[in-house]
Amino acid sequence: MNSTIEQQFEYLTKGLAEVIRGEDLRERMIAAKKQDRPLRVKVGFDPTAPDLHLGHTVVLRKMKHFQDLGHTVIFLIGDGTGLIGDPSGRNLTRPPMTSDQIKANAETYKKQVFKVLDPEKTEIRFNSSWLMKLGFEDLIKLCSHYTVARILERDDFSKRFKSGHPISVHEFLYPLTQAYDSVVLKADIEMGGTDQKFNLLVGREIQRDFGQLPQIVATVPLLEGLDGVQKMSKSLDNYIGIDEPPELMYRKVMQISDELMYRYYELLTDKSLVDIQDLSHKINSGKLHPMEVKMNLANSIVTDFHSASEARKAAEAFHKVVQMGQAPDDMPVFTIPESLQADCTVRVDKLLREIGLCKSGSEANRKLREGAVSINGQKHLEMTLDLGSADQELILQVGKRWAKVTI
Repeated sequence: MNSTIEQQFEYLTKGLAEVIRGEDLRERMIAAKKQDRPLRVKVGFDPTAPDLHLGHTVVLRKMKHFQDLGHTVIFLIGDGTGLIGDPSGRNLTRPPMTSDQIKANAETYKKQVFKVLDPEKTEIRFNSSWLMKLGFEDLIKLCSHYTVARILERDDFSKRFKSGHPISVHEFLYPLTQAYDSVVLKADIEMGGTDQKFNLLVGREIQRDFGQLPQIVATVPLLEGLDGVQKMSKSLDNYIGIDEPPELMYRKVMQISDELMYRYYELLTDKSLVDIQDLSHKINSGKLHPMEVKMNLANSIVTDFHSASEARKAAEAFHKVVQMGQAPDDMPVFTIPESLQADCTVRVDKLLREIGLCKSGSEANRKLREGAVSINGQKHLEMTLDLGSADQELILQVGKRWAKVTI
């Protein structure tokens, strides 16, 4: 990419929440160019869940931008720090994970990140390879580089301390070990979500103490989930997984609000802010329909993580299932368990829970009362279903979820 330092700076900082400090980044870019060396860009991922979602790709896309300019990105898997459990943004301690859980999740991360990153320009590192080698004396020396008073400045620690919620001593090690990662990797830049700002800043100070130039800190916004309120999270069930089937991914994008759509365009596509503002103006003036613009967003996201042909198929399925109300071709198929049958009847609420169309019996009961349950295209309001007079194959629908059940 032939461009000036200023053009590169604008490209790299687009969509970032904060850069500490911007002038340092410019100077580091200039120095790297003179020295003909790539910058080392570190991003840590604690493998706390087996799948990556679109919220993770906000920083992954920014890592790819650094790769586009010839820099080296380090995808750091925190299999060592994951044993501590990072409490960032939480009122209580996040439970430490077992080694087996971490290893399993780390393997899926390695496969998924290359949906975004260039494998030829990516270093995958595991921080256990150096953290586990630290002896007791090494750990004491590392702890001596930071004070308890500074650690308690971190917002979540401060709130927990004031409210009387327990803080375990091992939690203080998290920002210190994350900072030590930067020392080992000689990071020029470390990126993370805005909730990681404190940890990233500790890295700057520890690097100074070890005689290194302090890393530039770059934070990315936290992407809101499908609810438009909480940050995207698998535990909150408001996420879009990057390994999800194309049709499901497409449908989930179409669920977001029109207002949130612009945020997704900004953080999940390469459209400029000017182009995104132009889309907003055209919608407000009636030149474009929000549905059309959202469908283009869904098409872009599915294409990025699958292919253009899969995106077209997903759009066709969305039109058939959601817009036309027809049953999808890829419905899961179940057989009614004998344990749910009694006197040729089945409790519908228990069946809906059993096959996963509802998360609980109470949700199933509510959906039945609301008239949101259909069997073979007809609303079903009764708590039971007579299997003697029913078809041998039933198509069940709850909202946008479908399943085929055989008797």
